[in-house]
Amino acid sequence: MTDAPEWSVAVDCRNLLGEGPCWDAPTGTLVWVDISGRLVQRFDPTSGVLTERRLEQQVSAVVPRAAGGQALALEDGVWLTDADDGRLRRLVAIRDEPESRLNDAKCDPQGRLWVGSMAHDERPGAGALHRVGPDGALSTVLSGTTISNGMGWSPDGRRMYYIDSALHRIDVLEFDMASGRASGRRSLADLPEDWGLADGMTVDADGHLWVAFWDGWAIRRFTPDGTCERTIQLPVARVTSCAFGGRDLGDLYVTSSGADLPGGGVDQPLAGALFLVRPGVTGFAATPFAG
Repeated sequence: MTDAPEWSVAVDCRNLLGEGPCWDAPTGTLVWVDISGRLVQRFDPTSGVLTERRLEQQVSAVVPRAAGGQALALEDGVWLTDADDGRLRRLVAIRDEPESRLNDAKCDPQGRLWVGSMAHDERPGAGALHRVGPDGALSTVLSGTTISNGMGWSPDGRRMYYIDSALHRIDVLEFDMASGRASGRRSLADLPEDWGLADGMTVDADGHLWVAFWDGWAIRRFTPDGTCERTIQLPVARVTSCAFGGRDLGDLYVTSSGADLPGGGVDQPLAGALFLVRPGVTGFAATPFAG
């Protein structure tokens, strides 16, 4: 007799490149994107309803806005929608190189938007990490990154965590809440290459990090000192990101990718699905963009 899996399927959406889940607390829904499918998606776990919006550009991240609507990371910059009509307007243009696009994005505890970039061909050093203020003011915090990915903040706001997937590690920076300054970058955890690539992440209420592993078939939980203390296996190789949600913020939603799988993905019929894990800890809803 085998143990029951720790996961269930929340939405069998078969995303090409599902990414960036975040819990929109005012609406009680989860929002995320399918980058290659150019989709912004919203799932209401109470009704079971999934809604989708297809865009003209690839969209790599979506976060709620404090004023209503959403902030979107498109290929060429950060765009906003309003709650009333949903029309897109660009807040700030960001194009680090002609053949680059934006990637993962998340708001810090003060509602500033942090967004990374990468070359389409994943060329080393072609990416960056930017901070976008509520007024659209743009600051480049890190340059020379390759695959700018997961971000998170400690519950007290004094630490920022960051992943450049190409480095096979999780980094930590000292964070000043008032100014939004991140400094003193250092390695928190060096990761075995046979775990796959560290991708998106979230931080739980205990200050532990949950990290998704691309080509790693798993999410892993790390203590604040960088020790891996738990692994949850999933039925798909390309696990991309995770976020807490649900009424008690104890549901861990996990995105995945279903495109370009070895062997056509015949051994991964659920690749691209949105998964649900109940890990026994809680997290935080997404901080909305203050702009």
